[in-house]
Amino acid sequence: MQKKLYTLLLLFSLTILTTQAAKVDTLVINSPAMQKTLKAGIVTPDGYKKRKNGPYPVLYLLHGYSGNFSNWLKVPPQKDLLKTMADKYQVIIVTPDGGYSSWYFNSPTDRASQYETFITQELVTDIDKKYKTIKEKNGRFISGLSMGGHGALYLAARHPELYLAAGSMSGSVNIAAIDRAKLLKSIEAVLGPKQENQERFQENSIVHMVPQLKQSGVSFMIDCGVDDFLIEDNRELHRRLVAEKVPHDYTERPGAHSWGYWGNALEYHLLFFRKVRASAEKPTALN
Repeated sequence: MQKKLYTLLLLFSLTILTTQAAKVDTLVINSPAMQKTLKAGIVTPDGYKKRKNGPYPVLYLLHGYSGNFSNWLKVPPQKDLLKTMADKYQVIIVTPDGGYSSWYFNSPTDRASQYETFITQELVTDIDKKYKTIKEKNGRFISGLSMGGHGALYLAARHPELYLAAGSMSGSVNIAAIDRAKLLKSIEAVLGPKQENQERFQENSIVHMVPQLKQSGVSFMIDCGVDDFLIEDNRELHRRLVAEKVPHDYTERPGAHSWGYWGNALEYHLLFFRKVRASAEKPTALN
């Protein structure tokens, strides 16, 4: 009898923990712009299913070059990182597929690579329709790593009506200066040959978009590891932002271009977003 009671109590406890823990969904989104379907991971915090809870702020979290929507869910060395962060900060985390090497552009040369439209229009519309989100910019954030760090700053600068704040981890912030053959080829696939489109490369590099960043009114956070091969590009962006008096947070910490660094960086970004939101209005979440 005592053993049966213990087993029932254990099962009841496990049921409570399962009910309260963050949940991960895989959402399939139709993209009319690219005439195909793409996937996104959706992490909802504990208590999400309770009718009285919500709406929740949303963090759109972008992957890097050669990645996909599942990277942030599976690769970080910290176990269940996104679930832990969703619960701790009471935020929905969305990890969209940005293609193998889209750089989050609307390609002028490839109709099948219109990822700016996908992220800023199709995905946001679908998420706001299907989840209990705050449907204004004061409840929407975007961040990412490497190619995704570039993408987060780029999309926020071009669509400031959507995002209250944006962050970049080890961002590829100067695509016009990339000379690694494989990476350069991937950018040329979406922007056209560099030699013939140098102005286009500069116009789409974050280090050359400081006026747009300043005008956007979006709050920015930039961080990069001191051993990262992109550190000098990030330092140059920081210098230009300071010179133009663009408010932003800039951090260098020990680390390289690695998941160990990005997994550790994520909570700094969530803390920054919570601070920005708190200063913008009385917070209803991320508290």
